[in-house]
Amino acid sequence: MYVDAVTTAAVAAELNDKILGGRVQAVIEVDEYSIGFEIYARQRYYLLASIDPKAARCHLVPEKLRRGVEHSSTLGLLLRKYLGGARLDAITQPPWERILHLDFSGDNGDTRLIVETMDKRSNILLTAEGDILDALKRVGPDQNRYRVMLPGKPYVPPPAQDKMLPEQVRANHLDAFLQENPDIPAWRTLVNNIAGVSPLFAHEVICRASEDAESPAFDVAGEVVFDSFFKMIADVDNGKWSLCVAKAPDREGYVAFAAYTLTHLEQIELRESISVAMTDYFGAPVGMEAYSAGKDTVKYQLEEALDRVRRKLASLERQSASTEQIEELRKKGELIYAYATQIKPKQTSFEAQYDPEGPMLSIKLDSTLNVINNAKRYFERYEKAKRAHEDVPRLVKAAQQEVGYLEQLATDLSLAESWPEIDEVREALQEGGYWRGARTRGPKSGKPGIRRITVDGFVILVGRNAAQNHTLVTERSTPQDIWLHARNTPGSHVIIKNDGRPIPDAVIQRAAELAAYYSAGRGNTNVEVDVTERRYVRLIKGGRPGQVTYKNERTITVRPKREPS
Repeated sequence: MYVDAVTTAAVAAELNDKILGGRVQAVIEVDEYSIGFEIYARQRYYLLASIDPKAARCHLVPEKLRRGVEHSSTLGLLLRKYLGGARLDAITQPPWERILHLDFSGDNGDTRLIVETMDKRSNILLTAEGDILDALKRVGPDQNRYRVMLPGKPYVPPPAQDKMLPEQVRANHLDAFLQENPDIPAWRTLVNNIAGVSPLFAHEVICRASEDAESPAFDVAGEVVFDSFFKMIADVDNGKWSLCVAKAPDREGYVAFAAYTLTHLEQIELRESISVAMTDYFGAPVGMEAYSAGKDTVKYQLEEALDRVRRKLASLERQSASTEQIEELRKKGELIYAYATQIKPKQTSFEAQYDPEGPMLSIKLDSTLNVINNAKRYFERYEKAKRAHEDVPRLVKAAQQEVGYLEQLATDLSLAESWPEIDEVREALQEGGYWRGARTRGPKSGKPGIRRITVDGFVILVGRNAAQNHTLVTERSTPQDIWLHARNTPGSHVIIKNDGRPIPDAVIQRAAELAAYYSAGRGNTNVEVDVTERRYVRLIKGGRPGQVTYKNERTITVRPKREPS
């Protein structure tokens, strides 16, 4: 499903109605394919233009768009320079094209933003006086000699289609089209011969003409098809829209959207605007999903660090020999001394019994060493294994704490809802010595603050990451406060401030829902949350920020639920 010329006309009509004359307050690079604009025209609107190969489109979205790239593109910088504070003076569509022209006037002159939503050939370009300032997807002469899309080159529109314009079509033309290829579906003859007609639009024309959208060309009359076609085109020309989506019959989601009623599809739902219909179909790039691309670099470093520490932990656990294995080394050394007179030169092994009722021990010998040195080697291995056995548990515990800390950072990253929150994880990795290669930073912005939520007059504090979890325990809470955390799961520390009043169960329940939501268990139906007084929470000695141990807890099961937006 893609945006066709009729959809583009409906979008142009909506934009002219809602944002014409508005001023650009922000330009946002949503991802490598998409640019967003915050436009104020009596109220704030959010316009998305995307050249995603699978979802090229331009329409209004209901929520504020968020930046999803680490570094601005050249086009992004130019858009901020020329369009920041600029007025939107005109919105037009070249006849029957999937292209929008948005004309702006600002302090740096008049510019035109061109949004071409043509599948893999889609592009977003900024032009001034007909010349390209830059394009989101640069196209050189080696790729397209006819349309070079590079800074400084004149903008050349797509070549005209070798098809009739809809307003030129008459019944006799349709008869000729249908008779030319009588065995193919009738809708395809419309697509092949008329400009701006998409498969979806053509299916609808044929369905209205014959009650079967898949009717073959030989089975429909040109005059009947023309009647349906003419009425639909007249509705487009007059801006008479019937905006809708078609639900998928056997799964969630939608299979189509249109600016006209889709009578050939089932489960049709009307929408108040074409933008709402398109947002329902494509989904809006808002919320945490908007940062998925920006998280990739940090996620890669996190996964690499976790893999290294987990391998170190596995190695330590393998080194932790049992007491019986260590003692066996001592016994073998003593047996070599005991049987020294019976061991022959260059002998490679022998068997002996250390305890009268114990098993026979098979003792390997180094044929290049004498008896004394073979025994010494066993005693050296015994001493080394004994030292390791005493030290490895400490190292294992430290490695386990490292794994826990990195898993907490992974949760922090997955739940991050802004660039500052992503950058906090990046800095934690770099400061902890886990980052490999050159250090980097995300877009400049302030540090994220601890979430402060009020429920029935009680203040609830929620840490956004490991560093803030640490701050909550050490600086922002008192021993009398209530502390909550998802049980055995990385996540936020939550504090209910105790102001001397009894804390109702409903407030504890709400805080527990927040603790569950801001944890790695967010996607579960139910999450166990531990609740105790902050006096019983202690930092782990030698642990990383936010790592604690606690006691005297009670556990409640709740459904994850965030605070109202």
